[in-house]
Amino acid sequence: MTDTRTSRRLPRTVSAPAALPPVGLEGLDPEWSQLVEVAESNSTGEVRHGWHLLDNGPQLDALGVIPVGTILCVHGNPTWSYLWRGLLSSAADAAASGALAWRVIAVDQLDMGFSERTGGVRPLARRVQDLGDLTDALDLAGPVVTLGHDWGGVVSLGWAVDHPELLAGVMLLNTAVHQSAGDPIPAPLRLALGRGILGPVTVATPAFLATTLALAHPSLSTEVKRGYRAPYLTRARRGGIGGFVVDIPVALSHESRPELDRIAEGARALAVPTLLLWGPRDPIFSDRYLDDLARRMPHARVHRFEGAGHLLAEDADYAAAALLWLGDAVTATPDDAANAVTSPSRNGDLGKLDQRMGASSTLLTAVLGSEAASLSPLVELAETAIGGPQAAWEAAGTHPLWYYLDELQNSDETALVDMQPAPRTVSWRLLSRRVRQIAAGLVFIGVKPGDRVSLLVPPSADLTAVLYACVRIGAIVVVADAGLGLAGLTRAVRGARPDFVIGAAPGLMAARALGWPGRKISTARFPAAMAALLSIEHTLAELVQLGEARLDADDALPPKPAPTDPAAVLFTSGSTGPAKGVVYTHGQLSAVSNALYLQYGVGVGTGLVAGFAPFALLGPALGARSVTPDMDVTAPKTLTATAVAAAVASIDATVVFLSPAALVNVVATAGALTPADHAALAGVQRFLSAGAPISESLLAQAAALMPQATAHTPYGMTEGLLMADITLEGIRAAAASVSMPRRADAAAHDGESDPSTASLPDTAVSASSTGGDGEAALIATSAEVNPAGGVCVGGSTQTTRIRISALDASGASVGELSEQPDVTGEIVVSAPHVKDHYDRLWLTERASRRGGVPGERWHRTGDVGHLDSAGRLWVEGRMPHVIVTAGGVVTPVGPEQRIETLPDVARAAFVGVGPVGTQQQVAVIETVPPARSVHRASAPLAAAVRAAVGSPVAAVLVVPGLPTDIRHNSKIDRSRLSRWATGILAGGRWTKP
Repeated sequence: MTDTRTSRRLPRTVSAPAALPPVGLEGLDPEWSQLVEVAESNSTGEVRHGWHLLDNGPQLDALGVIPVGTILCVHGNPTWSYLWRGLLSSAADAAASGALAWRVIAVDQLDMGFSERTGGVRPLARRVQDLGDLTDALDLAGPVVTLGHDWGGVVSLGWAVDHPELLAGVMLLNTAVHQSAGDPIPAPLRLALGRGILGPVTVATPAFLATTLALAHPSLSTEVKRGYRAPYLTRARRGGIGGFVVDIPVALSHESRPELDRIAEGARALAVPTLLLWGPRDPIFSDRYLDDLARRMPHARVHRFEGAGHLLAEDADYAAAALLWLGDAVTATPDDAANAVTSPSRNGDLGKLDQRMGASSTLLTAVLGSEAASLSPLVELAETAIGGPQAAWEAAGTHPLWYYLDELQNSDETALVDMQPAPRTVSWRLLSRRVRQIAAGLVFIGVKPGDRVSLLVPPSADLTAVLYACVRIGAIVVVADAGLGLAGLTRAVRGARPDFVIGAAPGLMAARALGWPGRKISTARFPAAMAALLSIEHTLAELVQLGEARLDADDALPPKPAPTDPAAVLFTSGSTGPAKGVVYTHGQLSAVSNALYLQYGVGVGTGLVAGFAPFALLGPALGARSVTPDMDVTAPKTLTATAVAAAVASIDATVVFLSPAALVNVVATAGALTPADHAALAGVQRFLSAGAPISESLLAQAAALMPQATAHTPYGMTEGLLMADITLEGIRAAAASVSMPRRADAAAHDGESDPSTASLPDTAVSASSTGGDGEAALIATSAEVNPAGGVCVGGSTQTTRIRISALDASGASVGELSEQPDVTGEIVVSAPHVKDHYDRLWLTERASRRGGVPGERWHRTGDVGHLDSAGRLWVEGRMPHVIVTAGGVVTPVGPEQRIETLPDVARAAFVGVGPVGTQQQVAVIETVPPARSVHRASAPLAAAVRAAVGSPVAAVLVVPGLPTDIRHNSKIDRSRLSRWATGILAGGRWTKP
């Protein structure tokens, strides 16, 4: 081996033969371990090395099963094959259960783990050859799927590039194949390479190993740490750790740089199915390395495990994800494969793997069953643009988002009004010209179709102009609103990896402080020193000037995007976990506009007041004039009735959209309205409120402020913005159509009825209820079984279909999609305006499409509910909040509604604590008047709550306030409350949730 100056800084190591790991390491089956003698290729004389590897092949032989392929696993530094123990175990268990059998071979690279210590430093090219020597010695036959982590990812990719005749797929965990000469290597590696540090940290002491093991989230157990340390107990056995660090090709002149570049370029030619699983909390291989891999292998399916880091194999269930992906690949049909290839918005092509394996679809169905077949890849019918974008738009039957900006470019009518800091009117003529100028300016500074542009601009004319300029030139806008909170916004922006960031001062300062990626563009001018500090390259005014010059020079804008081109990444509210990026195509966003037009008549001439900023951005796409009221968008409760009236008056609005949280304060501040305000509100024709459940009484109070308006509560989510709709009259009709339970407090309160939305008994299915074949019976509500209650959100909108996937007794949504009334299950929707896919969340996307109709785009909402006999949808809660007790399944909204009928209760949350299947029901309530501290409910109040619920309640806890999401200030975080209540009832401190 070549001895570089850096390698001479390492302590001298000695040769040692390969050995077997000690017995008793956590999770490591001794039957997997093998020692193999391998001849070194291209060596002078007969050089042989001893390898240690893990292999579940003998176990598969004992089971009498034939593997469909081999997964070749390569660890990085400073781990060893122990990293892959979960996959070996899961693969063996799957084979034993009758699923597809995969042979898993996990190697210890030379000088690492329990393989031979060669006494020298082995550069990257030699390690790639070493792995090839081993597979030759094993006489490994295809198909082979490689799996690598850290520098094992590079080595495994090198093997993949060199063995196309055997390669069937590639899987990678946090790794890198390219280091740009202009970018520094990660800080921990720079530190390890420092003079006087390299040897002591990597070889002389176990510091490098200990630091790596400390990167796990959550922390590793003592036994697992013992497993990782087992091969590296002395400095003599840690030489390979230092050797790997030495081999990092920091400089272009480094010995391993040519091999790294060869592998990086070779990866571009790998057309096999690829899976990238990533931990974004990795201080070594950050998302920029994921971006590079995704650019080289654009067909790859990608899943980022939020909260996971460098040791992804310990932080998340990567083994289940890998086997699921492989199962999808094998069960893909030829049609699936063809569609996956022709649909660039999908996450990759899995069709080639089953072709290489030569597996019969009939045989696979027999092995896996029909359920597995229904879980095959997430593919919808591809939309092929024939005749260019214009023909594609005509075929789609909708207009592009910028259509009215072109049609009304010579109109001096109002397009939008800015209410902050003072009302400012923008005409269609000015908005259209500004959009074209900014678009041309963005092109001039290097923004290309497909580039991501993060918009950190508050609702304003600037935001509208920038957004439409971006979509016109084919850039993908990333809209992560401030309502996510700083931590959520940071996760969202980093996860979306924008190429450019356009922001106002608060957004740009946050981007600087928190290291958000992307070239920076400011909406305002800053002093030179501040602009330099914030890394601002351009201002919006400069883009306008540059764009005007380019337009005057007759420079054309890029071709118009097609309906199938990606247009935006929007983010969910994060109310049930980290906010998820949701990708929409141009056609799907146009379909949202079309749905609003068809359902509410919002179009040319309509005045739209949007108290929820994203809807204001749709105004120009509809040809409507729009305005966002004077409010803090991060705190909807700051909206006042007078602010709404002023916004209505500014554009003669006929449609008003407000969130439920905003609505509460609007009603509360109605006393400040003047006669002129009331006159303005009297011109409103349609009033909408959505984002969280809303009571009939609150909707009625708001509707009274707009006496000529029809009040609506649309049902939807970020993934599908308008799925169902109900009017105030519809809510009252729904309440009248069901039998209201006798209120627990009726006698004490003179039988007064509560005018809120229908409150119904909850459904419970006995855990012992089974069908004739022993399978768990599905939850059903009928005349014999009390209905489940919930919030009625009405019927489907004109372009939407709604189905229910019934729950079984374990709370899983396993039923076929059905319109059968009174069946509780997961709500599943289909519409032209449903999202395209989740951004870099392949597992989440796959789960959201499960059980959908092939060739159609269906989405599992994560909400649970039922349809009634009139076809109306009732929402009973969220799937993660379903409670599974020993007596059956309970959905939370029904009990919460009944608790909220009590006069001493302002709001309630109903949660489960304990193991699924034996969960206990707990009520967490806000009281009237509000409590000052957390405590148990008084005996009379607790008794009233239990009577209202009608089933066992283990505890009734009182809190000053229930935790809600930031964006809407109204979605109760039941998961957080469940964890909190679990701690309280286990003897923990009585802290606020």
